[in-house]
Amino acid sequence: MGFVLSWIILGSLHAQVPLSGHSSGKHISNPTTGKAHFEIPETKPKDKVIHHAGYSLLYNEAQEQASWVAYELTDTETIKLYNRTNKFIVDPAVQTGSASQADYKGSGYDRGHLAPAADMGWSALSMQESFYYSNMSPQEPGFNRGIWKNLEEKVRDWALENKKIYIVTGPVLRNGLPKIGPDHVAVSEYFYKVILDYSAPSIKGIAFLMPNHSSTITLQSYAVSIDAVEKITGINFFPNITDQRVESIVCIPCWSWEPTKYYRPKSHSAADSRVQCSGTTKMGNRCRRITADPSGYCYQHRG
Repeated sequence: MGFVLSWIILGSLHAQVPLSGHSSGKHISNPTTGKAHFEIPETKPKDKVIHHAGYSLLYNEAQEQASWVAYELTDTETIKLYNRTNKFIVDPAVQTGSASQADYKGSGYDRGHLAPAADMGWSALSMQESFYYSNMSPQEPGFNRGIWKNLEEKVRDWALENKKIYIVTGPVLRNGLPKIGPDHVAVSEYFYKVILDYSAPSIKGIAFLMPNHSSTITLQSYAVSIDAVEKITGINFFPNITDQRVESIVCIPCWSWEPTKYYRPKSHSAADSRVQCSGTTKMGNRCRRITADPSGYCYQHRG
């Protein structure tokens, strides 16, 4: 199916009605409790998922960028404790070598974040790793600094409002895309962002599929079902969910669209910042210790 035809079809997939059963959501327990990396899409046996402090990714060597970047975003993680580093670096965890500055220099494309730096300001390490080239994809400047940025800001609003959401984002990759740089980084025509709120009583999901160019139309105009993006990308985003209705319907009224009414404290210096440890326990859960160490890890996980 061609991308233009796909876009026309996706435009007809809007179902602006709430999921049935939302009113009885209080009877639904949270099945993600105790499960590590619930946000990770379905993988194949040969896939090597890379885990960083604030996000995970599956690197696509043929296209020299991530097929997807996934992370959990909580309300407390939207509080910026560390400013942008703006230091773009090669990802040491990509064994085949990630893209680099040489690929983007003079290309006319922005180094577009997939997991935005503003979502990673809760620790020094997560901020640093958000500038890995594995977390970048070539984006038109008007797109990266416009409608894409607007969507990123709205997602942070939703994390504040819903306390915890799961996000998977990336470029729509296919053969035959134009490429830039000595490593032949593919330039995607579309980008997606999939969001899941899986905490009772407001279990809901929404996805966005956006062309890689500037736009002045509303975010709602790009909203589609999670299933729709799965059909385009071939990715099963949330294989562990038990209520499939979350993926099949896009409920525009289920999400807030007005500017946020929530207060975000201003960032402060690393010297007086205290964050939750980014380490993982033996049970696969995030460490609950609070640390002021610049690494973002407590004494036990620092090494």
